Amino acid sequence: MFKPLDQYWYSTNLFSLLLLPLSGLLCSLGYLRQVLYKLGWLKSYKAPVPVVVIGNISVGGTGKTPLIIELVEQLRLQGHRPGVISRGYGGQSARWPQLVDEKATASQVGDEPCLIYQTTHCPLVVGPDRQADIDLLLSTHDCNIILSDDGLQHYALERDLEIAVVDAQRLFGNGFCIPSGPLREPVSRLHQVDLVIFNGGSADQVSFTMRAQQCHSLADNSSINIESFAGQTVHAVAGIGHPQRFFTMLEALGINVIPHAFADHYAYSPNDIVFDDQLAVLMTEKDAVKCNAFATTNTWSVPVTINLSSIAQKNIKQLFDTRIFNAIKPEV
Repeated sequence: MFKPLDQYWYSTNLFSLLLLPLSGLLCSLGYLRQVLYKLGWLKSYKAPVPVVVIGNISVGGTGKTPLIIELVEQLRLQGHRPGVISRGYGGQSARWPQLVDEKATASQVGDEPCLIYQTTHCPLVVGPDRQADIDLLLSTHDCNIILSDDGLQHYALERDLEIAVVDAQRLFGNGFCIPSGPLREPVSRLHQVDLVIFNGGSADQVSFTMRAQQCHSLADNSSINIESFAGQTVHAVAGIGHPQRFFTMLEALGINVIPHAFADHYAYSPNDIVFDDQLAVLMTEKDAVKCNAFATTNTWSVPVTINLSSIAQKNIKQLFDTRIFNAIKPEV
């Protein structure tokens, strides 16, 4: 299931071909900008602690958020003190940068930062100026490594590692840059990053898969096993970059899905998730952080965890060991 624009971006058609000259111009300007930063003609900022950028080259969700959550947990297990910065897409705070805490709402700081904080309680700052984000983060928390949620194309921020996440199902669409296709940068950009990891790739790839085990009630935060819905018909709500991924995951568990796909970062109202029947409503965690205030008793959040392939675990460990951990001292 693709959104209307995706129907053009994931095929070669007259619409995409007509826009190719504009795509070529925008790609050229983007490449020139990257070169100017590398040459030092445009000023970039070097943080006092290592920075790892987790991003993508395509528009829409690729699974960065659950990967960031996993990396935060792994870093903590190894004795490090990670912090996260994010642009906070969709956030409408009156001031930036904004420190995310338990009082922050998705309307203020964006849905993904809220989800990351609620899951990890990791120090997290949101704002459009990444240098200001880092300054606030380090002035309020003793972090020794920073994960940047997105920002692969934000060359004003120097980085120690780049990790690009690719949707193994959708890949790169028609291979064209915006507006002819879904790419922010040409596929060749992936040759420059330190690690490419595929969401939904095979076990012999540098990849991860996502799985769901529990559902949490938005009404009282009680939990049940998601397999309790096997054989039942439910309303499935997803306002993420690729809603079909969520619907397919539920169907693979034997759940009969009535899909309701919304735009990424969609601002929900009660009418969007209330239906004229008694069926359960299952939604992604990212959507749930925006629906708590008006959810009914039969509305459930479906958290996902990721399983890294063995080769992904090996490559991530090697990269962090050689490029990051030898430069910082873990907490004892």
